[in-house]
Amino acid sequence: MNRREFIVLFGGAASAVPIRRTWAQSYPSRAITLVAPIAPGGGVDTVARIIAEKLQERLPQPVVVENRTGAGGLIGAASVAKASPDGYTLLVMEPSAVLAKWLHKNVTFDVLTDFTPIALVTTTPLVLFAHPSLPVGDTKELIAYSKANPGKLSAGTPGVGTPHHIAALMLNAAAGIDIPQVPYRGSAPALSDLLSGQIPLLWATPVAVLPFVQQEKVKAIAIATLEREPILPQVPTIAESAVPGFHVDIWLGIAAPSHVAAETVRLLDHAIGEITRMPEVGKHMSTLGFNLDYRPAEKFRELIGADHQRYGEVIRAAGIEPN
Repeated sequence: MNRREFIVLFGGAASAVPIRRTWAQSYPSRAITLVAPIAPGGGVDTVARIIAEKLQERLPQPVVVENRTGAGGLIGAASVAKASPDGYTLLVMEPSAVLAKWLHKNVTFDVLTDFTPIALVTTTPLVLFAHPSLPVGDTKELIAYSKANPGKLSAGTPGVGTPHHIAALMLNAAAGIDIPQVPYRGSAPALSDLLSGQIPLLWATPVAVLPFVQQEKVKAIAIATLEREPILPQVPTIAESAVPGFHVDIWLGIAAPSHVAAETVRLLDHAIGEITRMPEVGKHMSTLGFNLDYRPAEKFRELIGADHQRYGEVIRAAGIEPN
C-alpha cells in the first residue's frame, strides 16, 4: 500500500467517526416536550414528571411536561400523533390510546400505525375506591347493594375512554348492574368529589388516593388486576370476589409520532431503561403504587398490539357500542 492509498483509506475512515458522532449528538439539540394526556395530580402526570426529570439529566436537554387534557386522554394522544416525527414531542401513552377505536366512532389516530413505541416504563393497579359511608366491603357486596338500591350509585372516572371507564362498563356488563360513570378531566377533581361525598365510588390508580385510605377518609374495595397488590394486600380482586377472570391492566410507556428516526428511538429507549434501573426511581415509584416494568421498543409495540386486540374482543363480547 503506498502513502496516498494509506491516507485515503485510513484518513477517510477516521473522518467518518466524527460525522457519525456529530449526527448522533445532533439529537437532542433543544427542549423536548413530554405530553401527559391526563390532568395533573394523577398517575400519568406523576410518572411523566419523574421520567422527565431523569431524562433531561441524561440527554442533557430540558424535558418539559405539558398536560394536554380532554376526551379521556385522546386530545393529548392525537396531538402527538400529528406532531413532527423529529423526537421533540413525546407521549406518556396509557391504555386509553388502545381503547380509543373501540369506544369512540371518530378517532383521529390509529394506535397501531400513528405512533413509534419507545419503551414501556411501569404498570399500576386500577382500584375501585369508595366513600367510607358506603356500606360495602368488596365487589360482591357492591353488586348486591347496587341491585337492591337502583339509581343510588355512580362512579367517578378520569374521563370517557380511559381504562377506568372500560372497567366500569365491564363490571356493569359482567354483573348485570347499572352504576353510571361520572367522567372528570382527571383523577384529582374526581377524588375531590369522592372526599366530599358528591360521588360514592371512584375508579383510580393508587398514587393520589393512598394517603386518604391511610387516613380512613376513603376505602379501597376492589382491585382490577388478576392478583392482589402488595401496596394494598388486604383488598380483594374483582376476579376473586365476584367476576372470575376480570382484569383491566394499566401500563404507562413513552411513545413518539410514527417515522421517528431509529437512532433517536434507540437513544431514548436506552436512557429510559437506565432510569428504570435506578434504585431511587424504583423506591419512589413503589411508594406511589407503581411497579417498574421496563420493556424495550419492540416489546412495548407487542403489548400495544396485544391489548388492542384483547380489549376489542372484550368490548364486543360485552355489547359495548362506540359513541
